[in-house]
Amino acid sequence: MTHIIKNDTLEVAIDLPLENYEGSRFDWTGKISSVKFKSLPLTTIEDTGSKDVNFLGKGLYNEFGITSPIGFEETPMGGWFHKIGVGLLKKEHKNYLFHRNHLIKPANFDITYEGQKIIIVCKSESVNGYSYILKKEITVSENSFTIDYSLHNTGEKKIITDEYVHNFMAINNALIGEDYTLKFPFQINPSLFDETVNSENKVEIGLDSITFNKTPKQQFYFGNLTGGEELKAEWILTNLKANVGIKEIGSFKTDKVNLWGWGHVISPELFFKISVNPKERVEWSRAFNCFFD
Repeated sequence: MTHIIKNDTLEVAIDLPLENYEGSRFDWTGKISSVKFKSLPLTTIEDTGSKDVNFLGKGLYNEFGITSPIGFEETPMGGWFHKIGVGLLKKEHKNYLFHRNHLIKPANFDITYEGQKIIIVCKSESVNGYSYILKKEITVSENSFTIDYSLHNTGEKKIITDEYVHNFMAINNALIGEDYTLKFPFQINPSLFDETVNSENKVEIGLDSITFNKTPKQQFYFGNLTGGEELKAEWILTNLKANVGIKEIGSFKTDKVNLWGWGHVISPELFFKISVNPKERVEWSRAFNCFFD
């Protein structure tokens, strides 16, 4: 089942925790599957050529612990470890790979509807000294929507992880190309990137922006655009032909920004570093503003 929050300007579609997406990667707590601004679609899916849509990213799906979920290293083979927002995953391989689908014991989820807001709470079991309560509130207001997070560490061990939103953007379903501009509030230094995949040279890196000279046929990727420096968490994507844009602003500073994309999609990712002691909680938010350019 998909729950719709909307007003005269915006429509945000949210897949409920145990519906549609069934993968072990992305957070099930408030899966934003699509966003429309003045009936214009702003988001797409991970892979338009795949039939396994219930295991693909779409819209604004977020993830905790992309490189190593909490407790993975100390979990014995065949045991269970936490994937925040999903539940318990079975450890069947020595190394964790985010794109591998694991056996899942889903967490417990509670849902509350309040007009133009949905509140979803994920409560975990206690395993290996870790447990948590994750609350996510998604609210639509005029030409913007917000995602408010609260992560309460109810376990015995410190939670150290990160969270980001894999923004699968495509304004008006337009292919990525010369009409798009992606801007950041900091200078971009390619020599500091962790990784660069731009085999076709169709992605152009400017002083504080990224543009395209043609539509990429191959996937592109740039790791850690901030070079590890803590900077303002923000990006602005504009489609010049549609004269429409969208901006994400985090309530935090980020020390890691990744960018992935393909011919049909572009995904800027602002990472939030999480460190929360037992019995304490951490809160953060992401605001998305849509506008006519």
